[in-house]
Amino acid sequence: MPEVAFAGRSNVGKSSLLNTLWGRRGLARTSSTPGRTRTINFYLLEGAYYFVDLPGYGFAKVPLRMRREWAKGLEDYFRLRRNLRGVVVVMDARHGPTALDHQMFEWLKELGIEAVPVFTKVDKASQKEKVQARRRFEQWGLSPDEPLFFSARTGEGKDRLWSRLWRLLKAEAARLKE
Repeated sequence: MPEVAFAGRSNVGKSSLLNTLWGRRGLARTSSTPGRTRTINFYLLEGAYYFVDLPGYGFAKVPLRMRREWAKGLEDYFRLRRNLRGVVVVMDARHGPTALDHQMFEWLKELGIEAVPVFTKVDKASQKEKVQARRRFEQWGLSPDEPLFFSARTGEGKDRLWSRLWRLLKAEAARLKE
C-alpha cells in the first residue's frame, strides 16, 4: 500500500498535524517534550494507505548513540521503502527552515523522493515570521512547489495539504492501473 511519511525537527508539530489531518485526537501521540517519537510509526488509514510518523531530527535531548540509530533507521527507511510516495517536511513557521531542514530536502531530492514543504504553527507566527520563513525557503530553491502554511489549532491549510496528499496517493493508484 502507498505511504506518505512526515518528517521534521523535534517539536515542530508533526503529531498534531497528523491528528488534525485525520480528525482523530489520539492518532499520533503529542508531547511538549521534544524527541518523544523515537520509532517509525505506521498508521493504516481507510485500509488503503499509510501515514508514517518519523522520529524528529536535530533538537531531541537523547544520547548521541540513539540519534545515530535514528539517522540510520531513517536512511534505511528512505532507501528501502518502494511504496513511499512522498515526504511531508514539517517546519515551524516561527523559526523558518533550518540547516537540518535544508539537508533533508537535499537528501530527498538526491533519492528522487517528492518533498511536500509545510510550515506549522502559523496561528502563533507573526506575518513577518511567515514572510521570512517563505523567503528563506525560496532562497534555497529546493522545491518547485510552494510551501503550505498549516495550523493544527485552527485547521488553516488542512484542505490544501489533503489536496497535495491525495495527488501523491492517486499517482500510485494510476501507476497500478497501468
